[in-house]
Amino acid sequence: MADPPVSYPEPARTMTPKECITGLADKRFFFKSRFASCSGAVFFTVWSKNGRPVGETQFVYLSIGTIAKDSRDVRITQYFTEMKKTGDVATSALMIKPSVKIPQVWPAAANVKQTGTVPGARSFDTIAAQQPAGFTRVLNAAAGQGSTPSDAIASAFEASATITPPPGYTPGGELSGTLFFLPPRWDKAKYLSKPTQGGAAFTYLVPLVYSTKAGAPERAVAQHIKNAFTKPGTTKPDNANKKVPGATVQTPLRRLYHDNARRKKNRSTAVSTCKKVFGDDYAQGGKECDEYPFATTYEGCAQTTYEPSAPKNNFSVLPLAKKDNGNAGNLLGQFMTLNRILDGDDDGFYVTIT
Repeated sequence: MADPPVSYPEPARTMTPKECITGLADKRFFFKSRFASCSGAVFFTVWSKNGRPVGETQFVYLSIGTIAKDSRDVRITQYFTEMKKTGDVATSALMIKPSVKIPQVWPAAANVKQTGTVPGARSFDTIAAQQPAGFTRVLNAAAGQGSTPSDAIASAFEASATITPPPGYTPGGELSGTLFFLPPRWDKAKYLSKPTQGGAAFTYLVPLVYSTKAGAPERAVAQHIKNAFTKPGTTKPDNANKKVPGATVQTPLRRLYHDNARRKKNRSTAVSTCKKVFGDDYAQGGKECDEYPFATTYEGCAQTTYEPSAPKNNFSVLPLAKKDNGNAGNLLGQFMTLNRILDGDDDGFYVTIT
């Protein structure tokens, strides 16, 4: 009986306000995936009357972005939540007004359409009574406006809130705040799903996750990469200064799709190195030459052929069972498609070994 095909998990595409608050903790952004992310801030104010503190208010302002599979609609929902007050504050007259804008688009000539209603100023009490309702803006950039060859378009998105004090009250704190959202990006890359309409994602470096656990179909390749990360001196070819990229967001891998000759050169360099190090018969017993960084990245084994300044022999090769190597390759391809990883310098990913 044939083994079931390997399958990389679908990325998350939904997020609740509670998930956002938990994920944010003390950070400015929380990314559940390239299709579900959020930002948020706490607005805390001490209120005074006649120079004397009389009470406090607090609320959390959230901006949660989600993108459905193969959709160009970027849904960003704003929430005012965790509404709290103490003491004597006339919150029925404390007004909170949200606003949203797109301060920048790349390319500058591209048009990002916004739909959805932004409410006007409402009182603290009115908003508290409407919990947990939010309001949604939908951003959509039509295909055909982006840079080639992926027809990529990106935009910044900015949500802000302004507080108007109740008459007679003086605030001890800021009366406005802005939530910055990392740019959503649209593309129509032919090598990704739905190439005729394209899709959207948030510009966030996401990890390819491989497992060394028993039974994981990519286990052998995961162990190879783990050794390249943690024990580079034990890997081949020899290089006392070897430090392969891809272990962190600071040293990402870049997808290589359009340059087929370079992909082939990455692969042929790996194979020739396997033969040189392990012998011409390295493939006996159904093995293949596994290479890291992957041949489908610009950091592959032939990088120095195309980028002479790159460190030499900064890769690892190892003969592994053809099945294990194939499983890992299938997972890599699925990962890049599911996460809409684009070719080149404007995108990237890293690798996490569990």
